[in-house]
Amino acid sequence: MAPWRIAFICLQWVIHYVLCREVIVPTGPLYRVAGFPLTLPCAVTGYEGSRTQDFEWFQYRTDTGGHQIGVISTRDQGFPYAPFQTRVRSGEIRVERDSGDRARLVVQRLRQDDQGRFECYTPSTDTRYQGNYSASVVVKVIPDTLLISHPRTLSGQPMTEGAELQLTCKASALSRQHTHLSITFGVRGGAETAMGPPGAQGNTLREIIAIDRGLAVTPSRNGFYEKRYQAGEISLEKRIGDSSGDLYVMKIGALAPEDSGSYFCEAAQWILDPDSTWQRIAQRTMELGNLTVQPLADSLTVSSTPKGEVTLLVGSPLSLTCEVSGVGSWTRSSLLVQWMRRGATSSDGSSGGGVEVEVARIGPDGVVSWGDDSRRQGAASMEKEGEGKYTLRRFATYPSDAGVYRCAVSVYAGKLNPGPSAPATVTQRSEGVNVNVKTKDVSVVAVAELPRGPLLKRGNTVALLCNVSVTTMGPSQVEIQWLWKRESPEGLGEKPMVDDSGRIVASLTYDGMSRIYANGSELTVDRLAPDCYRLRIHSARVEDQGHYLCQAAVWGQDPNGAWYNTGAKAESPAVRVYLYARVMDLLLIPLVIGVSSALFVGVVIIATVTCCFMRRLARPRSQK
Repeated sequence: MAPWRIAFICLQWVIHYVLCREVIVPTGPLYRVAGFPLTLPCAVTGYEGSRTQDFEWFQYRTDTGGHQIGVISTRDQGFPYAPFQTRVRSGEIRVERDSGDRARLVVQRLRQDDQGRFECYTPSTDTRYQGNYSASVVVKVIPDTLLISHPRTLSGQPMTEGAELQLTCKASALSRQHTHLSITFGVRGGAETAMGPPGAQGNTLREIIAIDRGLAVTPSRNGFYEKRYQAGEISLEKRIGDSSGDLYVMKIGALAPEDSGSYFCEAAQWILDPDSTWQRIAQRTMELGNLTVQPLADSLTVSSTPKGEVTLLVGSPLSLTCEVSGVGSWTRSSLLVQWMRRGATSSDGSSGGGVEVEVARIGPDGVVSWGDDSRRQGAASMEKEGEGKYTLRRFATYPSDAGVYRCAVSVYAGKLNPGPSAPATVTQRSEGVNVNVKTKDVSVVAVAELPRGPLLKRGNTVALLCNVSVTTMGPSQVEIQWLWKRESPEGLGEKPMVDDSGRIVASLTYDGMSRIYANGSELTVDRLAPDCYRLRIHSARVEDQGHYLCQAAVWGQDPNGAWYNTGAKAESPAVRVYLYARVMDLLLIPLVIGVSSALFVGVVIIATVTCCFMRRLARPRSQK
C-alpha cells in the first residue's frame, strides 16, 4: 500500500476519534449517606450541533430487577417516572448546569431506595450516530451514623474580657466504609459584626479553627483568628473518648469583646472516591450557645481606702489599700498596680498642683519597685494582701509625704507575663485620698547683717551674719542657705535694683554638714551661737559684690527620734556688699599719672631746647 494511503487512513481514524461523542460521569461505586445530598456530574464531549446539550437521567434499581426508571430530563418535563415525579416538582431532585455541555444531577435528600445505578444519557445532535451517548455510575446508600453532641453548653452568663473559654464537642461515625471526620468550631456574629460598618448584620458565620480529615489543625484564614492562633491564644485538640465518640476541645485563652456571638460545632464525614478525590458525604452542626464578652473597661473597678481625707501627726504610720474588682479570672490576667502622689490639696479644696510622681509599684511579675523616694523604701512597704488588695504602708509620715494619693491599675487581659512594651488592655485610677500631715506650730524669723567695722576693701575677708529666731515646742534644728543675687547695672543709684535670680553659694544642714557651691572665691560657713550663723568670703573680689540673704528652714524631731523638715521657712532681707579700693590701689593711680606727666614735660622741654639751639647754630653759617 502506498504511504500516502496509510497516512490518509490514520488521519480519518484520528478525526473520527476526536469527533466521537463521549459521555463522562464519575467512576463508581460512590458511597453516599442517606438523608444527605447526592451530586452526580455529567459532561459530554465530541458532539456536533448546538453547544447546549440536553441531559436525561435514568436509574436502575436492584430491587426492581434492573428495570429502567426515568428520573429527570432537561428537555421533557413529563419525563420523570412516578417514583420521582413529586420529588422533581418540589425541587428536591433537579439538574444544575455548569455550562452548555456540563450538568449535575442533584438529589437534595438521598433515600435508601435511591441506591442503584444512575445513567446519564445525552440525546444525539450529531449528523450520524457514533460514539458513546450515555454513561452510568453505581451509587451505594449507606446509613447515617454521624453523631455529634456536647457535654456542656454555654450558660448564657456574660464573661469578662481576658477570661478563658473552653468548648467541647463529641463526634463519631460508625461506618463499614473507611471514612474520616473533620471538626470545625465557629461563631455567628462577633468580630466582623463588631468591627464592621454601622448596620452590619449580626448573623455573619465565621470559622474559628478546625481539625481537618487528615487530623491537621487549621485556623480560620480571615486573619483575626489566624493571628491569635499563631500567638498561641487559640488551640484545638482531639482527645480519645469512649464508645460514643472522641472529644474535641477548643480553647480561647483570652476572650476579647469581638468574641461575642453564637457558637457552634460542625462535624463532617468524608470518604475517598475511586477517582482519589475526597467527598463530604455527611455533615451536622451543634449549637453550643450564646456568649457575651463584657469589656474590662465596663467591669473594672478600682477604689482606695480610706476615702476622702486623712490627717496624721508627724511620725504616725500611714496605710493605703487599693481594691481591684471586675477583672474576671485572676489566673488569666496580670496587673500592674501603682501608687501615685501629687502635691497636697489646699484648704479651699483646690489642688496643690505639682507633678504627679510614682511612689511605688507592684509589677505583673510581683516585684516591688520604688519611685519618688527610693532612699526611704526601708521605712515603707507595698504588698499584695489578697486577690485584688494591694496595700502601701509608711511606717512614719512627714510633711513631705502629704499630698493626694491615687491607685492606678493596668490590666493585661489573658497575659500572665506581658513584655515591658506590651500595651495594657485597660488602665483605671481610683479617687484621690488627700493625706495631710500635721506638724507642731513653728515660727521662724531670719535677719542677715554685716558687722560694724572698717570699710570693706578688695582682698579683705567679708563676714555676714544670719540671726535666726525659732518658736516651737520640742527639739528643733535650723538649716541655713546663703544666697547671692547680682546687682543689675541700673541699680548703681540710691535705690539699688536686685536681680531676682539668686543662687545658693553655701549651706549648713540641720545636722552640721556644710556645703560650698564654688563661685570663684573661698567660702566658709559656721555656727557662732545657737541662733547665729556666719558666712565668710575670704580674699573678696569685685565679682563677690552683690546682695546676700539667708534662708532658714526648721527641722523637728518626731516621737521616734527621726528628724524631718517641718516646712517652716524664713528669708532675711538682702544685705548689700560693696568693696572699696585698697590704699595701695589709691596711691598707684597718682603715681602713675605723675610719672607719666613728668616724662611728657621733660620730653617737651628737651625738644624745645634742642630746636632753639640748632637754629642759633644755623645763623652764623648763613652770614658767612
